[in-house]
Amino acid sequence: MTDGAFSPRFRVATVGVFALGFLIAFEALAVTTAMPLAARDLHGASVYALTFSSFSAAGVIGNVAGGAWSDRSGPARALLVGVALFAAGLVLAGTAGTMPVLIAGRTLQGLGAGGIGVALYVLVARVYPERLHPRIFALLAAAWVLPSLIGPFAAGAVSTYLSWHWVFLGILPLVAGSTALLLPQLRRAPMPGTGDRMPASRLAWSVAAAVALLAMRPLLDVPGVGPVLAALAAVGAIAALRPLLPRGALRAARGLPSVIVARGLFSAGFAAADAYLPYSLIALRDLSPVVAGGITTVGAVSWATGSELQSRLSGRLTDRRCIGIGAGVFFTGALVVGTGTATALIPLVVVGWLLAGLGIGTAYPRLSTSTLALSAPEERGRNSAALQIGDGFGNGLALTLVGVIAVAVPGQEFAAAFGLAALLGLLVVLVASRTSAAPLTR
Repeated sequence: MTDGAFSPRFRVATVGVFALGFLIAFEALAVTTAMPLAARDLHGASVYALTFSSFSAAGVIGNVAGGAWSDRSGPARALLVGVALFAAGLVLAGTAGTMPVLIAGRTLQGLGAGGIGVALYVLVARVYPERLHPRIFALLAAAWVLPSLIGPFAAGAVSTYLSWHWVFLGILPLVAGSTALLLPQLRRAPMPGTGDRMPASRLAWSVAAAVALLAMRPLLDVPGVGPVLAALAAVGAIAALRPLLPRGALRAARGLPSVIVARGLFSAGFAAADAYLPYSLIALRDLSPVVAGGITTVGAVSWATGSELQSRLSGRLTDRRCIGIGAGVFFTGALVVGTGTATALIPLVVVGWLLAGLGIGTAYPRLSTSTLALSAPEERGRNSAALQIGDGFGNGLALTLVGVIAVAVPGQEFAAAFGLAALLGLLVVLVASRTSAAPLTR
């Protein structure tokens, strides 16, 4: 009998990996409910967006630093330092009495979460045999999907009956507990690194990329020239991104570069549609927030379903095949969602969103396993960081582009969002065939 993800050999580590991923995802989603109350209490409406963008921008730096540290010394220290930074950010945000302190706390959380995410990928590569990677990454995908079902509701209840402060502080004991589950595994298995130092230029480029990402949304609001300035910031972000990705990523070269690009395109397409789907249903179709939220939840459930299906077919379908199938299903779903929204056929929207979630759920875990399979052991941290940086940048650039179109052509933000999602889905279909190749390193 072969060991599974929950066999005695791996059970504690698997629960720890899932729990830590779940808590970071839960916090990221829960703050969307708590933050309006925090901004009201701290008189910070004018800098409200910074509470989110500071987290994302700091995450880029955390990705790069955590990946380099994991390659150099193994994932154990990078993971523990990431947890410490994340916990410090929770304390700072949870005890904040002013908006700048809250933003500082969110920045620390982003740094920690970025480091944790990369270190967990390297930990998976070191601890589990390759045949279990699809299963573990399916669990990590579920760790991000499940909070979308309960996070906003739980955060709303905590904020209403206790205080928004406890949305941050209440997570602390759970973070400590999930980290404790991983400690035996971190101590038991030696996980040395290469000992090579990270080039200072990589850290500098990550800071430049984070600053450009942070600047895009505020620049969009500059009267008259906002869209131009935001577009220039996006170009600057892409320029700073280039040294942080595998060579050939910006032209979707075969192998690892195309895996990174496909992940960014998937993230961008889903983010564009996800951000505007409830808004369009409420504003244009006069649906209640409850119904709109229920339709959005369909995508989360089908995402989890797709992740589970690909793990069960791991022995029969190659990574490239799963990515291709997922891309095709996602593209079809994006087209159906846009059509359903434009024609007010709500059942069509539901079917389309179900397909979109199913497609991305099928492909996402295999993009992670492909990244590890196409990486030399000493480059898993750097390449896992590149994968997650592509995720964050794809998300930010897509939403900024929709914002630019909405400013340039008033009233067309919904058409822009769903049209962009379909276009990006088509690009993923084209790139998917290039994700299988011999390992490629920079």
